[in-house]
Amino acid sequence: KMGNEHGEWIMRGLSDSDPRCIKTVDALIEYIDHVGFLPLFANGIEGFSVEEHTNPDFWWSGVIERDPWEWRAIIARSGKVAYGKFFDKKAGFVSLSMLPHFVNYRRSGYDFDSRAEEGLASHKCRRIMSCFEGKPEISSPELKELAGFGKGGEKNFEGVLTSLQMETYLCVRDFRRRLNKKGEPYGWPVAVYSTVESLWGEEYAMKAYNESPEKSHERIIKQITKFYPNVT
Repeated sequence: KMGNEHGEWIMRGLSDSDPRCIKTVDALIEYIDHVGFLPLFANGIEGFSVEEHTNPDFWWSGVIERDPWEWRAIIARSGKVAYGKFFDKKAGFVSLSMLPHFVNYRRSGYDFDSRAEEGLASHKCRRIMSCFEGKPEISSPELKELAGFGKGGEKNFEGVLTSLQMETYLCVRDFRRRLNKKGEPYGWPVAVYSTVESLWGEEYAMKAYNESPEKSHERIIKQITKFYPNVT
C-alpha cells in the first residue's frame, strides 16, 4: 500500500506534467478497460494501481473532478466497471470484458446456490447472501443488521463480506450517506452492495462458465503479463 517513510504515509503517483498521469474519471475508466483490471493502491507489482497513475496531491482532497477516492464511487455507480475487494482482499476495479473470467475462476464455476448446496459456503456467507434474494442492493449497515451480525450477533462481518467479494459474488454498487428519520443525509458515505448478477444479469455473469476455471485463470494471467511482462 502507501509507502511509509519516517512514520509518514507517502502516496506514490505522477505529477500533472507527466503525460501518463490520469486526470479524469473517464480517463481512468478507459485505462481500466485497456489493462483489464487494476487495484486501487500500490502493491507488489510496480505500476499496477490507480495510485501510481494519479497525482498524489488530489487524493482525499474532496475535489470531485480530480480525487481518485471520489472517482471510485462515481465508477461503482456508473456500472461501467466492477469495483470491490478483488485483489488479495483489497479494493480495485475489473473491466466488464474481464469480469466473466474473474467470476468463472474465482467461483470455480459455482453460482452461490450450488456452492451452498454442495456445502462449500459457510453459514455466515449464506446469511449474507440470503439477504439479496429479491433485493437488488443493500447498504453495509443495513446488511450487517439483516444478516444477524449486529450487536451480540455473528462476528467478522467485514471479513465475510470481503471473502464474498473475492469470490465475485458481491461487489460495491455505490457509496451513499445514510438518512436519518427525517430523510436527511448524515455522516460519511457507506458502501452499498449488489450481486454481480443483479447488476449485469445472470447471462453475463455466467458468460465464461462454458470454459474451465483454469482456462479463465490463464486468460487473467495472459492479460496482466501483456502489460506487466516481468510479473512473477
